Amino acid sequence: MVNRVFLKNLISFSEVEVELNQGLVVLSGPSGAGKSLFMNSILSTFGYGTAEAALCEVLVSKPKKLQSDVFEFEDEITLKTIKKEKVRYSIDGQNISKKVLNGMFSPFVQFLSVRDKSGFESSDLLALIDNDLLSKDKGFKKLVKEYQSRYVNYKAKVTQLEKLKSDEAKVLELIEFTEFEIEKIESVKPVVGEDEELLKVKHQLSKIEKINDALESSNGIFTFEESVSEVYRLLDKDDSVFSEMMNQLRADFEDIESLSEELAEVDIEAVLDRLEKISSLKNRYGSIDEALEYAEVKKKELSGYQNIEQDKSMLVSFLNMELSELTVLAGQISLTRKEKALALEKPLKKYLAELKLPALQFIFTVNTLDALGQDGIEVNLNGSKASTLSGGEFNRVRLALMVVALSGVKEGGVLILDEIDANVSGDESIAIANMIAKLSSVYQIFAISHQAHLASKADQHLLVTKIKQKSVVKLLDKTGQISEIARIIGGEKANDEATDFAKKLLL
Repeated sequence: MVNRVFLKNLISFSEVEVELNQGLVVLSGPSGAGKSLFMNSILSTFGYGTAEAALCEVLVSKPKKLQSDVFEFEDEITLKTIKKEKVRYSIDGQNISKKVLNGMFSPFVQFLSVRDKSGFESSDLLALIDNDLLSKDKGFKKLVKEYQSRYVNYKAKVTQLEKLKSDEAKVLELIEFTEFEIEKIESVKPVVGEDEELLKVKHQLSKIEKINDALESSNGIFTFEESVSEVYRLLDKDDSVFSEMMNQLRADFEDIESLSEELAEVDIEAVLDRLEKISSLKNRYGSIDEALEYAEVKKKELSGYQNIEQDKSMLVSFLNMELSELTVLAGQISLTRKEKALALEKPLKKYLAELKLPALQFIFTVNTLDALGQDGIEVNLNGSKASTLSGGEFNRVRLALMVVALSGVKEGGVLILDEIDANVSGDESIAIANMIAKLSSVYQIFAISHQAHLASKADQHLLVTKIKQKSVVKLLDKTGQISEIARIIGGEKANDEATDFAKKLLL
């Protein structure tokens, strides 16, 4: 609900400030006084149209369902447009883009004019029927909740299947590459620490000839062993240390000779080739450990690729089964909607008759399943579809639909009507006024009107006039309302008859 409007420097307006209430707010006054300018400024603060005022500030009560991840709202929200070189929009003092602002408030602020032909799309008509059902029928609410939950999962699985099909086109190439990567590692069969042992062997092989030459030259030391021991005995000295040293030397020489014999049997080319393969793996994967881990990861990937066909087959089976069950649920939803549509046609017929229009039928079609089910819906007004109705007929039908849907509306929000009763006869004007009055029990309605009947229904009546080329807005009291309604009826110089009729309308 809009609680207050303040604007400054709006073309012919210098400054306007008005406090507003719930219900029907009618704007009337002579043509060209600025009614549409004033209304459009209010609309601009919600992101509709173009802001023309240097400043327009609107205080609104926070809609219960208004949510934002960016803004934190108090119970009353301040919306503001400021126009200098360009237009700036703000909400509670924080800048916001026009697009985001409109997206935030469009569910709560509707603008209907004689030139507007929106609101009769299939989704709008289904929402009208569903809202009424959801507010009254717990079984329908449960059915819709189950359908929507399963449909979301169904669409996710459809996307998953599409990805599998896309992957399937590449799967042979992926399998071939993965098998090649695994084979490249497993053909080497690397062992952790093997490279260090091979380097050691390579180092020993590079010195084996020198080792053998040195060993042959030093073997003569053992020919002097007995002579040295004899010296120790002659001197009565203990030769145990010398003997241990020579025994150790003999053992070491034997080990060296064994190593030499082993190395003689080693294929140096094979060692170098093995080292090259190990080095290649280390260069590619970082280490032997990492190469072995990579191979295991690739094996798991290969298993996954090989299961794609099986996964695809299982998904196709699931989707076929789920589509069948969703179709059953959608059929149940459709049946309930059709019953409700028939029930709505009865009060609609009455309201449309008051509006001098023929009865309306809801025509259902079966569509491909979507988030709303299988239903498409349009209206039939004595052989005419919504797209072929005149502007006046269109808006009268729309008002009747909104009145019928009132029982399913808990928080109507703000409804702005731009000369919705223009160019209609007296009886039609009365019917339109009655419809709008009914809607004002749920909506806060702003209506520009040149019809006395709608003005007489106003909870607040704003007179927009020009004084010395300056537009002003005045909130009328009962006496002011009588005078303005008399002017609407009888012109600028209303007679007593027009005044009396105005008084009767206000009783």
